[in-house]
Amino acid sequence: MKPVLVVGLGRFGGAVARTLERMGHEVLGADMDPLLVQEFSRDLTTVVEADCTDAATLEKLGVRDFAAAVVAIGTDIEASVLTVLALSDLGLSNIWAKATNDKHAAILERIGAAHVVFPEQRMGERVAHLLNERLLDFIAFDDEFAIARLKAPEPIVGLPLVTSACRKKYEVTVVGVKRKGENFIHAVPDTIIFPDDELVVLGKIADLERFSAM
Repeated sequence: MKPVLVVGLGRFGGAVARTLERMGHEVLGADMDPLLVQEFSRDLTTVVEADCTDAATLEKLGVRDFAAAVVAIGTDIEASVLTVLALSDLGLSNIWAKATNDKHAAILERIGAAHVVFPEQRMGERVAHLLNERLLDFIAFDDEFAIARLKAPEPIVGLPLVTSACRKKYEVTVVGVKRKGENFIHAVPDTIIFPDDELVVLGKIADLERFSAM
């Protein structure tokens, strides 16, 4: 398994790096802050204090042979852009980059970032949806669709899914059911929904919100 470079070991980059390491990846963490380098030296395969806006520095680190790079620099937009540009110039195609706004994201994409993420925005949207007490978990996709875990709405309790016709009536698809003390159930037309069931449901965000609020 080829190593992964994580540039910027703040809250977002640090979480990515530690999670990759736990998943069995070899991680090279890089940051300009010596205190962060010292902190992460206990958790990552390799940690260096380095200026990754410099292509020569990246080449010395051997990033041409890396599987991917995550540019998690948040506050210094110039450093973020220069780092992505340097990685792209070295031929790395699987570059993930953190953006702070739409303009920043557009620049990152144009200079070689294959994936641009907005961690703060995503978390803000997720928290807002979870404030709805019936939504227990929520993951949004980029095309207005989402998958949610929610308490079974009262109108479908006691009915098999074929009768409640969630897809036809509410434009959502129930893909699974979890009951307390039981294993996860993959939903089929004959699955009957009980009062305390938790459902895994797929659909457009607006339809999921209406369905969960019934």
